[in-house]
Amino acid sequence: MKKFLRIIVVILALCMIILALTIAYFFNTDIETKEPEQVIEECEIQTYTYMERKVFTITTKNTEEGGNSKYIVYFHGGSYMAEATQNHWDFLEQLVKDTGYTVIMPDYPLAPKNTYKEVYAMVEPLYKEIIEKVGNDNVIFMGDSAGGGLALGLYEKVAEGKVELPAKTILISPWLDVRLENENIQEVEKNDTILNKEALQIAGIAYAGTDGIDSYLVNPIEGDLSTLKNIKIWIGTYDILEPDCQLLQEKAQEVGGDVEIKRYEQAKHIWLIDKNSDDTITEEAYQDLLEELRKN
Repeated sequence: MKKFLRIIVVILALCMIILALTIAYFFNTDIETKEPEQVIEECEIQTYTYMERKVFTITTKNTEEGGNSKYIVYFHGGSYMAEATQNHWDFLEQLVKDTGYTVIMPDYPLAPKNTYKEVYAMVEPLYKEIIEKVGNDNVIFMGDSAGGGLALGLYEKVAEGKVELPAKTILISPWLDVRLENENIQEVEKNDTILNKEALQIAGIAYAGTDGIDSYLVNPIEGDLSTLKNIKIWIGTYDILEPDCQLLQEKAQEVGGDVEIKRYEQAKHIWLIDKNSDDTITEEAYQDLLEELRKN
C-alpha cells in the first residue's frame, strides 16, 4: 500500500512539474502566426512588421478580380491564445479569390504573455493607419471567435475616440463575453461538441490580465452599443457563444444600435472556417457571407 501511495505521489509531482513548465513556457513565449506551408497558387501573401508583430496582406493574382478597392481587416480566433490555423488561411484564400478584396490580417499579441492592453496597443493605431491610406468606407472588419470579440471591441474603442468607423463589421461565432455567465449557455452546451466553457473562462482570465475582466474591451457586450451600425453576426445554434449574440442584439436594440444575426440551425463553432458541420449549412452560410460582402 505504501509503495502504491509513493507511486501516486511521484506521478502527481511529475504532473505538477509538467504543468508548471507549460505555464512558464506560455508566459514567456511569443506565439506567432506563420505563412501557410502549402503553396497558394491564386493569391499572393505579403508580410511586414508592425510594432514588432507581423501583418499579412493577402491579394488575388487574378487580374479580372484584382484592383478592387475593398479591404477586409481580419482578426483570427483562437481563444486569444492561439495563432491562425491552416483552416484560417484556406478560408481567407477562398474569400480573396471569390471577392477580389484585399485581406489584412494582423498577427496580434497573444495571451498569456500578453493581455488585451498589448493587443489594442497594436490594432488600434494599425486601423488608423489603414483608413488614412484607403478610407474607412473601403474597410470591412471581420473576425471569428475571439477575433470576432476583438473586432467588435476595437469598433467600440474607435467609436469612443470619435475615429471614423469601418463601413461594415462581420462577426463569425464571436466571443462577446469571456465571463460566459449567460444562464442560457447551459442549455446550448448540451449540443456544443467544440467549445468547453471552463477552458474558455481560463483563457479569458489570461487575456483580461489583472484589471480587465469586466472591461468592454475584453467583453464588447458591455460597450456603448448605441454606436453599433451595420454589425452582422454569423452564428450556429450548436455554439455556446450564441446566447450572448442574442443578448447583444437585444441590448443594442434598446439603445438604437444596429445588430443583425444570421443564425444557422445545428451549425457548430466557426463552422465556416473549420468545416465541422453539415456541408449544406456551410455552403449556405458562405454564399450568404459573399452576398453580404458584395453589398455597398
